[in-house]
Amino acid sequence: MIDTKNLLKTEQSYTPSTGAITLACAITGLVTYVFSDHSVWLQWSVLFHLLTGIACSFALIPYLIVHFRRTVGFRRTSVLISGLVTILLYLGFVYTGWHLMLSGQQENARWVYNVHIISAAFFVLLVVFHLVLHIKLLPEKRKKQNQIVYPSIPKGTLRVVLVINIVIQLAITSAAFIYQFTLEPYKSTAKINDYEYSYGEHRFRPSQTETENDAFIDQRQIANSHRCLSCHEEVGNQWMSSAHQQAASDPTYVTNVSLLADKKGISATRYCEGCHAPVALLTGELTPGGKHGGISNTPANHEGVSCMSCHGIDSLKHLKGVASFKFQPAEDYLFARSSNPLLLRIHDLLLLTKPDQHKKDLGKDILRDSKICSACHTQFMDKDMNNWGWVKMQDEYSAWLKSPYSKQHREGFSDDVVSRCQDCHMPLVSSADPSADTNNKIRSHHFPGANTFLPLLRGDQKQFDDTKAFLQSNKLRVSIDKPNRKDALQTLHALDESLRNFEEAPYYFYLGEVAEIYTVISNRGVGHDFPGGSIDINQAWVEFLVMDAEGSLVYDSGLVDEKTNIVDPDAYFYRSLPVDRHGKLVWKHDLFNMVGESFKRVIKAGESDIVLNSFEIPAWAKSPLTVTATLKYRKLNERYAKWALKDKYIKIPIIDMAWDSLDIPIKIRKEVE
Repeated sequence: MIDTKNLLKTEQSYTPSTGAITLACAITGLVTYVFSDHSVWLQWSVLFHLLTGIACSFALIPYLIVHFRRTVGFRRTSVLISGLVTILLYLGFVYTGWHLMLSGQQENARWVYNVHIISAAFFVLLVVFHLVLHIKLLPEKRKKQNQIVYPSIPKGTLRVVLVINIVIQLAITSAAFIYQFTLEPYKSTAKINDYEYSYGEHRFRPSQTETENDAFIDQRQIANSHRCLSCHEEVGNQWMSSAHQQAASDPTYVTNVSLLADKKGISATRYCEGCHAPVALLTGELTPGGKHGGISNTPANHEGVSCMSCHGIDSLKHLKGVASFKFQPAEDYLFARSSNPLLLRIHDLLLLTKPDQHKKDLGKDILRDSKICSACHTQFMDKDMNNWGWVKMQDEYSAWLKSPYSKQHREGFSDDVVSRCQDCHMPLVSSADPSADTNNKIRSHHFPGANTFLPLLRGDQKQFDDTKAFLQSNKLRVSIDKPNRKDALQTLHALDESLRNFEEAPYYFYLGEVAEIYTVISNRGVGHDFPGGSIDINQAWVEFLVMDAEGSLVYDSGLVDEKTNIVDPDAYFYRSLPVDRHGKLVWKHDLFNMVGESFKRVIKAGESDIVLNSFEIPAWAKSPLTVTATLKYRKLNERYAKWALKDKYIKIPIIDMAWDSLDIPIKIRKEVE
């Protein structure tokens, strides 16, 4: 037997607090859904919505149990059904609410947020409908006796509910007001006093970087990659393996930027640091008394190209490079400037549950455009640096624009199918990251490219293997052209009719003959010129070997000396040779001395290069000849590597990017009969 009187008393004791919490949860939820600005007040509303949501999810359980037990015996089916549906909706928004709070709004689970909003809205509507239906179906006997319509709602409940909600709204407003006075403002002045304007009025020159109102950036707004890893751990670990993260700590960069600082002063390092160490540039370190990114144990050295270095790019000032981007810091969430672990956890919670501003700030459309790469992968040098004049350097973006992949170089340039820089260097990979798309994919932040020595210096075998696989992914092709004969023997023998079926002339060489073999090197998959980047210090060349049937070497080109590890200087190289004003080779990559190039050979995207090798076939050679051509690549030539790496020198591996082989018969020339 159910004791309805005691159940009613219990329910009445729950009603005021439960009603107040539920209404507060509904109001704050409506506010966070309707308003899209990123004000401090709205963020406190989100926080209070989370708190009231937690309270509501627990407070409603005992109330609903008691209410159901007390009313289950009433014979009003429609009221009962509406009540049960209301409970189901309650379970829906409570489950999705906890899911959002624990896992955040994930791109691959947008349905959770949608279900939360819909179930919460219908819960409120069903509660109202349930109350109205209760009145409509109230027995006539109770109406005539003027009995209390809602016995579970004690007198004064409405006042309690309103007072509590007014107090909550006042608390939100007060917290938002007080919070403003607790913030330590960001610095917009240089980190180093008496900042030196060595290259005109613009504080970042010769770097082409811009900021809003030409202000410096507080270190907390750009050197905070460790905070990103708290949510994006997988992406962060990928970035940690990349050359981007090591852009400032790369020992070759350290050597070169230190040389620049010694020769032209630390202010000149702004030219390099806009791309290699934006933290140092934007915070105002690059002036006498400051430290450039090549100095260890500095934030700039540790961060390299930090998360915000790319995700903070708001626009590009031009496409000529040298860090030609405008940096815009992200808007803060509550407690972003705190060092308290608990407050930082609340900050992360707010960001995860309402990431709209975060996505707006760090997911700008420009990040999906190839032109963003031009900011740093395009370069020029002007008189400010070389005391000579304007010199064009690497330009991967223009090379890509001219390639078949951009769809910008043909009459049909309006084709939507464009292969961007990101499609090769940031391929889609499976991930459980909060930013993963509906297919659970993210853009890889390993940034596979051509740097094979940095992973080995760090003992990162996986990054090295991935880089090697990337270099060998059939983007370059080698094809040895068969040396078909243009001459034919004249004999008195009858012609074999089967020879008429051959569409190709035979190929062979005679002993003592000078052989000419053409090798075609094709750039079929690189989206820009091959090689790219710093081609003055990188090495790409063709190794050409000819062996006879007994394995004796007949001819070679491009071999590496086993003792010195130096490539045959007469090899067929793909590289540039920069020179200074005296015509001397700028071999240390000290580009501030560069005024031009004495030589440059690359293969444009979608095009081919033909290499000719000539040699005399010795009388002792045994048929057939085995001809092998291999396109080789090594990150850094040996001379530069030993100079730049110093005590960190390692033997940099040589990667076989593509190869081909051909067997060619040898004949003895007979006299004409």
